[in-house]
Amino acid sequence: MITLFHCLSARSFRPLWMLEEMGLPYDLKVMPFPPRARHKPYFEVNPLGTVPYLIDGDTRMSESAAICEYLGVRHGPTPLAVSPDDKAFGAYLNWLHFGEATLTFPQALVLRYSRFETPERLQPQVAEDYAKWFHGRLRGVDAVVGASDYLAAGRFTAADISVGYALMLAEILGLSKDFSPAVAAYWARLSARPGYLAALAAQDKAAAEQGIGPTFPPDMKAG
Repeated sequence: MITLFHCLSARSFRPLWMLEEMGLPYDLKVMPFPPRARHKPYFEVNPLGTVPYLIDGDTRMSESAAICEYLGVRHGPTPLAVSPDDKAFGAYLNWLHFGEATLTFPQALVLRYSRFETPERLQPQVAEDYAKWFHGRLRGVDAVVGASDYLAAGRFTAADISVGYALMLAEILGLSKDFSPAVAAYWARLSARPGYLAALAAQDKAAAEQGIGPTFPPDMKAG
């Protein structure tokens, strides 16, 4: 049984969405966000105290995009993965990692300097600058999804899950109001998928059963 350690709507939503799209059985462990501050026993599982954290037999993984790639290959075959002999393989890998490295990075700084820090350390200008950076990087997505429904191989893949989570986070942070029409339409397609909706329902159900309230983004400072 695959075990996924997760916080509501955090980066760990990527592998949760992937699991639902693939129809794989899994055990979902939901924790308050951020677990490094609010669930200290988690350090015994993941020394970094970050999510996601996936356990699959002897495999241990903590990078959300890498987990999606792993699931597609290790538990495939699945149309969510693109094989190395496909001419779209390079584009697929690029978008898979673009979602985290290029899009979620500036969002993390928006989140930190608009919500995480103590009041005297909040930096509205820094948050605004990185929000602009995020929207600037979305130009690459806009250029593709303005002409195609999905990012690679002419179909929905794990690359769309990776970038789609960044769009989900943008909605949570109030950044989606500045999406271009093409990106907004792309996000509407992704967020209407049964797999996405099933992942939302799964995290809400597990959180309710495990006594975890909605803590992302946090209303309290992590300290």
